[in-house]
Amino acid sequence: MAGIAFAAMVALAVGGCGSTDNADNTSSPSLQPSKPAPAPPNSAQPSVSAADGHDVHACADGNCEIAVTGPVTFRFKGPAGPATLSVTEVGPNKVEYTVKSGNGRSNGGATGPGQGCVTVLRSNGGGNSCGGLGAATRPSPQPDAVVIQAATGKDGTAIIHIVSD
Repeated sequence: MAGIAFAAMVALAVGGCGSTDNADNTSSPSLQPSKPAPAPPNSAQPSVSAADGHDVHACADGNCEIAVTGPVTFRFKGPAGPATLSVTEVGPNKVEYTVKSGNGRSNGGATGPGQGCVTVLRSNGGGNSCGGLGAATRPSPQPDAVVIQAATGKDGTAIIHIVSD
């Protein structure tokens, strides 16, 4: 039985953002407790658009473009029957996932602006490639294969493409 090759993880360091605190103008600031900065709003909706929004059910037929902001698992039509994609981590400029198809498993992950991974599934095996995606927006279909592309997003939204022939 052919399996899917394990992928190497691409790890690039990314920096965080700072915030400023507004000082409270009072006559005796040493007697006033400092107020913590308000937490930024946590939006469950992706700020980037994808053809199928964030509807993982759109991927069931093996063709979709979705935006994800956190862990999610869904099934889709693979070249050798049902396959499963589990996005395990999404953050600013970060995405990690696992694909299971038949008896094979493939892990992919990328960290950094403009980074991502492409996994190709075939009925007799497959493979991964992770690194810079450049201006790639959607992977090209390949004969008798399913191509999965996961791209990082600076706001903590990853774009997932699944393309069948």
